[in-house]
Amino acid sequence: MGLSPNAIKVLEKRYLKKNEEGKVVESPVDLFRRVAKSIAAADLRYGKSQAEVEQTEREFYEMLTSLEFLPNSPTLMNAGRRLGQLSACFVLPVDDSMESIFDAVKYTAIIHKSGGGTGFSFSRLRPKGDIVGSTKGISSGPVSFMTVFDTATEAVKQGGTRRGANMGILRVDHPDILSFITCKDDTTKFNNFNISVALTEKFMEAVRDDTTYDLINPRTKRVVNSLKARDVFHLIVEHAWKNGEPGIVFIDRVNASNPTPAVGAIESTNPCGEQPLLSYESCNLGSINLARMVKPELPEVDWEKLKKTTWKAVHFLDNVIDINKYPIKKIEEMTLANRKIGLGVMGWADMLIQLGIPYNSDRAVRLAEELMQFIQREGKHASSALADERGTFPNYKGSIYDGTMRLRNATVTTIAPTGTLSIIAGCSSGIEPIFAVSFVRTVMEGTRLIEINPYFERVAKERGFWTRELMEKIAESGSVQGFDEIPDDVKALFVTAHDISPSEHITMQAAFQKYVDNAVSKTVNFPRQATPKDVENVYLLAYNLGCKGVTVYRDGSREQQVLTKGRKGDTQQPQEMSQKIIPRKRPDVIKGTTRLMKTGCGNIYVTINEDEEGHLFELFTSMGKAGGCAASQSEAIGRLVSLAFRSNIEPDEVIKQLKGIMCHSPTWYEGGRILSCSDAIANALQRYR
Repeated sequence: MGLSPNAIKVLEKRYLKKNEEGKVVESPVDLFRRVAKSIAAADLRYGKSQAEVEQTEREFYEMLTSLEFLPNSPTLMNAGRRLGQLSACFVLPVDDSMESIFDAVKYTAIIHKSGGGTGFSFSRLRPKGDIVGSTKGISSGPVSFMTVFDTATEAVKQGGTRRGANMGILRVDHPDILSFITCKDDTTKFNNFNISVALTEKFMEAVRDDTTYDLINPRTKRVVNSLKARDVFHLIVEHAWKNGEPGIVFIDRVNASNPTPAVGAIESTNPCGEQPLLSYESCNLGSINLARMVKPELPEVDWEKLKKTTWKAVHFLDNVIDINKYPIKKIEEMTLANRKIGLGVMGWADMLIQLGIPYNSDRAVRLAEELMQFIQREGKHASSALADERGTFPNYKGSIYDGTMRLRNATVTTIAPTGTLSIIAGCSSGIEPIFAVSFVRTVMEGTRLIEINPYFERVAKERGFWTRELMEKIAESGSVQGFDEIPDDVKALFVTAHDISPSEHITMQAAFQKYVDNAVSKTVNFPRQATPKDVENVYLLAYNLGCKGVTVYRDGSREQQVLTKGRKGDTQQPQEMSQKIIPRKRPDVIKGTTRLMKTGCGNIYVTINEDEEGHLFELFTSMGKAGGCAASQSEAIGRLVSLAFRSNIEPDEVIKQLKGIMCHSPTWYEGGRILSCSDAIANALQRYR
C-alpha cells in the first residue's frame, strides 16, 4: 500500500478501530476493506446483484489502497461501524426566536458529539438594543448569542468527545456588523469559532465607489443606519491582518451558483469555508490524489486514469449519502433531497513538481484550469449517468439544471483542505504549495532525522548537489531560495508557501474556482512584515478574479496581535518597578490534571496544577517517548509558564503569548488545528480554564 510512518501514526491515532482498552484492533488494510464494503453495499438499493456489489467493493478498495482517492475523515472513521455518521460538516439555521436559537444549540451539541462541525449565519437575529415584542425587553444581539454556541461547544468538548468546530457568519449589512468584526479582539473568546463576514455586491460596489451603504434590521427589513463602506472594509482588513479573522465570503456570488434557489438561499458555509450549504444540509467530501495521476515515464497528466478515478469517486460519494446515519431527521431529509457531493483534489503541488512546472507560473495556472474543468466535466457526466440509473436528486425540478442536464447530485465539486487525508495519502495538502522542502524531526534523544521532500531529494541526487550539510541548511529555513549551490531551475520548481506572493496564491485559487460548483479552501500566506494594504489588495483581487471567499494568514500574526494592541495609542511611559517579583513557594501537596494533546512532533502530556485557592500554580510537560529539542523546549516552556503563574501573571496573558505560534509540522486534533507544541500547551490551558 505504501503508507509512510507518519500515515500509519495518524491512522493509529484517529482512524483505526480500538477496543475498550484503547488498543488498536484494526490494520489499515482492514480499515479500507471496511469502508469499501460498507459504501459499495448501497448499490443493493438500486437493483445490483451481489456479484456486482462485490465487484464495486473491489474497485473502491483498490482506489482507496492505491491512495488515488480518499473520502473525508468521518467516512474513513465511521463507515461500517455502529456510529455510521459519515459527513464532515453541517449548516444549521438560526432564526430570530428563542426556540430556534436553542434548538440550534441542541442540534449543534448532537452533531459535535457525532464528530461533525457546524456552520451558522446569525444574520436573521435582531440587533443589539432592538425591542423584544413578547417581553418588551431589549435584545442582546447576535454576538451575545454566539457566546451560547461557543459555551455549548466547549461543554461537549470537555465531555471527552471529539472536538467540534463552528463557522459563524454575519452579513455586512447587519446593524451589529462592527461588533461582530471585532468580537475576537479578546483572544480568550470564541475559540470554538471561525468567523467570516458575508459581503454583498452592493457593499463591494460601495467600496469601489467610496460611498455609504445601508444597515438593515432583519426583523423589520428597514434601514436603520448607514456606514461608509471603505471604513468597514478597512476594519475587516485590519483584523484579518492582525490574526487572520474575520474571513470574507462573497455571499451574492455564492447564491448566484446556488443550484436550488427555489428551495432557499445559502447563508453559511462549513467551518473551513469551502462548502456553502442550505440550512440542515450536510456535506460529503472526497479528494483525488493528483500526485498519482501522472505518467512517470513521460511525464504528463494521465487523463484516462483521472477520468476513471473521477467516475468511481462520484459513484462512491453518492453511495455515502445513502449509507450515512444522520444525527438529525431534518438533516437527513434535506441532504437526501439535494444529494450534494464535493469531489476535490489533493497533491496538486506534487503533480506540478513531477511535471516540472513551477507553482507560481502561468503554465501552472493554465493547467489548473484545464485539470479542474476536466474533473468538473467528467464528474457531471458520472452524476448524469447515475441519474439515468437511479433518478435525479429530488429537488431537481426548479433547479438550475431543470430541463438542461439530468444530474444525481445538485453539486459535484469542492476543493477541501485535506489536512490529515494528505498525510495518509503521502502528498501535498489540497491545492496548497509545499510547506517546506526540508526540516529536522527529532525522534530520540540526540537523534536528528532530516525529512526531505522526496521529489527534491531525488532531483538533488540526480543533479549531483545533494549533501547532508546542504539539507541541514535548507531545514533551517524550509526554503531552497538563496542557495548558490542549487541550480536556478530547481529553485524555481521547489517553491514553498512563503516563497509565493499573495497575489499568486489568489490567482491559483481563482483558477480552480472557475470550474468548481461549491468553493475552494485555500490559505493565502503573508510574510510577517506584510501590511494591511497588502491584505486589502488580495481581498480586492480575489473579488475581481471570481473567488467566493478568502482566508489569509500572516506569519506570526496571532502573536503580533497582542504586541500591536500594546503599542497602539499608548502614550504613557511605563512606570519603573519599585521592587522585584518573588515567585510564590511551592506547597508540599498540590492538585491538578494531566491532559493529552497531539502535535506534529507526537503526543504531549500537559499537567496543570492549582493552589488551594484554585489559582493556576504550575505546568509540566512530557513528550511521551520523544526526546531531543522538542522535549527540552517543551520542558523550558513549562518552567517559564510555572514561573509566570507563581508570579501572579494572568493565565490569559500566558495563553495569548503561546497561542498561534506555528512550527513546520502542524496537525489536526479533535477537530481543531494544533500549530505547534506551544499552541498545544495554550489549548490545554484554555480547556483547563
